[in-house]
Amino acid sequence: MIDFCYHSVVSINVPVEQLADHLHQFPWAYLATVTDVGTTHVLAIPTSFVDGAFEVPAGRSTRTNIAARPHVTMIFPPARGTEYSLIVDGRAEVCDESVRVVPTGAVLHRPALSGHCS
Repeated sequence: MIDFCYHSVVSINVPVEQLADHLHQFPWAYLATVTDVGTTHVLAIPTSFVDGAFEVPAGRSTRTNIAARPHVTMIFPPARGTEYSLIVDGRAEVCDESVRVVPTGAVLHRPALSGHCS
């Protein structure tokens, strides 16, 4: 059984204007969109942050989902499970064969495992 510890810091807000400072440690992310039936569609993508937005290559399903429901979440996993993940909410728009995601909020988040209790 995993012991959880919630009295230590598990979430750190990241101001959108400081997001670029954190991306060097996250070379790729998952982009989560919502389908017509309300299920999640997930795509693994490389990190490309240009002029305050993510430029993301995307297939037909992802572009269709974003055209109908532009609010998305990007999850940047850590190298090890005890480190912080970066979770970014944003508003996306379709641009030909790709999408552009403008971040609206971000947080560094890690598991509340007992090894982090102090």
